[in-house]
Formats: sequence, C-alpha cells, structure tokens
Amino acid sequence: MTATRISSSAPWFSTNPSKRWGELFFLCYTPFWLTLSLGIVVPFRLYESFTELEYLLLGLVSAVPSFLIPLLVVGKADSGLCWKDRYWVKANLWIIIFSYVGNYFWTHYFFTVLGASYTFPSWKMNDFPYYEFVDRASMYKVGSLFYAIYFIVSFPMFLRIDEKPGDPWDLPRVAIDALGAAMLVTIILDLWRIFLGPIIPVSDEKQCFQPGLPWFSRNSSVA
Repeated sequence: MTATRISSSAPWFSTNPSKRWGELFFLCYTPFWLTLSLGIVVPFRLYESFTELEYLLLGLVSAVPSFLIPLLVVGKADSGLCWKDRYWVKANLWIIIFSYVGNYFWTHYFFTVLGASYTFPSWKMNDFPYYEFVDRASMYKVGSLFYAIYFIVSFPMFLRIDEKPGDPWDLPRVAIDALGAAMLVTIILDLWRIFLGPIIPVSDEKQCFQPGLPWFSRNSSVA
C-alpha cells in the first residue's frame, strides 16, 4: 500500500509523510510490548519472581526497539531527512521527557492521593519503588480519572508535533513542549491533592506536611 493510498483511506494519519510513517511504525510496534507485558508477564505472574534487574530488563526490551528499529530500518519518507528532523526522533524525545517527569515526580501522588502501598522491588530515584493499591475498587472508580489527567493534557499537546504543514518542529521546541505539558499535569495533580484530597483516608504519617508539592521535605528551607 502506497503512502498516498494510506493517507486517503486512513485520514486519521498525518498528511506529513515523516509523521505518517512514524505513526504507522508506533501503531505496528505497540502490540509487541503490550503482548510482552499484558500477554506474558502478567497472566503468567512472572513479575512475582522479578527483582530490580528483571524489571529493568523488561523496560529496556519494551522501549529500546522503538529507537533501534526506525534507526536501522529507515522509512522512505525519512530517507532524505537528517535524523533530528525525523518525526520518530521528536516523538521519542517528547515521550522520554514526559515519562521521566511522570515517573520521578508523579509517583508521589499515587502514594499521597491514591492510597498506594509500595512493595515491588526497583532501583529508586525518587524514594518510592513500585506499588499496589490498598483500595483497588476506589482506584478503578476514582483513581482512573486522576490518572486520566495525564492523557487529557498530553494527547492534544503531543498531537501538535509536526502537524501543521510548513511548520516543522526542532528538538528544542519538542523538549520545551514536553516540559510544558508535564508542568501543566503537575499543577492539576497538586490542585487535586490540595482541594479534593486522597480518594481514601491516608494516615497522618503518610500525609504531606507541606501545602505545596508533596516531594518537598518538611524541613526544607529557602536558601
């Protein structure tokens, strides 16, 4: 199927050739890591014997091909472009930044707002390893809405990359946009924490002492 026929028969793909190729690649690649995680690791409970190393390897096996495959198998639309101008590079940079902020900072909200109990082994960057939920029913009913904030903000902002004809994004613009999206999500999450509070009762020792962002320590001071 040619790129022209794909564009005409599937208008949900971008008219930008490089972006369209990237969208098709990510669409075809997604079943791989979904099958690995949700079709193998979870149903067979392999995670019950995982250590920090196995969790890291699972993440690498899921993520690294999204960089290596388009780097080695260059699409026709990307063959005449410098690597930094290819859509898949910009998309991956955006996701790396947004995901890093989410994993480093927003994990705390799962603890202070969603009543998570952290038990899974991991190499910690932000004082919290992975978690399980104390009240899973509340998480499914209300916590899913809290989690959806990530996507309500990120989807429309991510879609803007290289979307307008004649307005290609460079990597600094992509990075700034990802950081802006992450900041907006952080603000909304913290407003929820302050004004709506946890979805289940959280003991005093687990409450954040500061009225602002929950990763600030109780005794932090301004230099």
